[in-house]
Amino acid sequence: MTDILPAFEQGRHLLSVSQFTRENLKRLFDVADAVDPIAKRQAVCTALDGAMLGSLFFEPSTRTRLSFESAFQRLGGEVTTTTGFTFSSMAKGESIADTSRVVSGYSDVLVVRHPDEGSVAQFADASVVPVINAGDGAGEHPSQALLDVYTLEKELSLRDKVVDGSHLAIIGDLKFGRTVHSLMKLMSLYHHLTFTVFSPPGLELPSSIEQYVTQRGHHVHVVDNVVEAVHGVDVIYATRVQRERMTEELDQAGTRGDLLNWSILAEADNLDAILMHPLPRDSRPDAFDLSNDVDDLPGLAIFHQTDNGINVRMAIFLTTLGVSIEAVHLTTKQRSWKATLRP
Repeated sequence: MTDILPAFEQGRHLLSVSQFTRENLKRLFDVADAVDPIAKRQAVCTALDGAMLGSLFFEPSTRTRLSFESAFQRLGGEVTTTTGFTFSSMAKGESIADTSRVVSGYSDVLVVRHPDEGSVAQFADASVVPVINAGDGAGEHPSQALLDVYTLEKELSLRDKVVDGSHLAIIGDLKFGRTVHSLMKLMSLYHHLTFTVFSPPGLELPSSIEQYVTQRGHHVHVVDNVVEAVHGVDVIYATRVQRERMTEELDQAGTRGDLLNWSILAEADNLDAILMHPLPRDSRPDAFDLSNDVDDLPGLAIFHQTDNGINVRMAIFLTTLGVSIEAVHLTTKQRSWKATLRP
């Protein structure tokens, strides 16, 4: 996937965060803010009445798939979906190109997740409608990065801070963690950032990502101790170990115990840091992930990220389908049913 792609706008595929400028990122976030009452189910919208989403997930997903599908339905659209290779004609040997051309003929937009890096770009090449990358192997996960940065802006704002000039710790599986790759590239649109990164041996940040960030004027510090990594930072972004992409030998290399827990944060004197994670979080013993003993800390933002994913993905659909906020307002009404408990 190249860094030279058309800007993300009406009728365009969303394949990489490199399609964004600071300006069109702000426009997308403004749309995400505007649809907040719909995202929170305080209002009902039919702006996408008659539109069809083709949801193609050839790799396991809970949050991303349900978030995209929920976002489309909250705008009044319909969803047709398939999950896994077993239940698609690709199990019979059908090519990506044939699958994409056929399914795009049934849809107005496609959301695709596939285990092979670069595969979603192949879907886009053959599709007759816009394609949204929901994760391509160890490549990119642009919508996750968008909702992460959207959340980060809001969390820092609550502390009277901004993203520009902030200091972030990025910890965990930085080799196979596509969310990290997209996040750091997208954040490079901001100014004067410092990234301190920590990973187990063999799971280091790819040099291409480090170069992408440093060439845009930011600082990347690599450390070999998690306490050092999280000391003094504004934000901690933790990722699980992507064991499904690892060899058995690599899986044994320093990936047991907790990646981050209350005691580590206390030792680093940073119990009030903003804590982020793309989820899923592996809560099994010795999974080397973010411990649930941090869940009562004031900076925990992992569930704010999942909630904000609805807003951001609604904004993605409205952008690529060319629906204005004015049209959204005209097709929105107050709900007539009683709400369940909701933040």
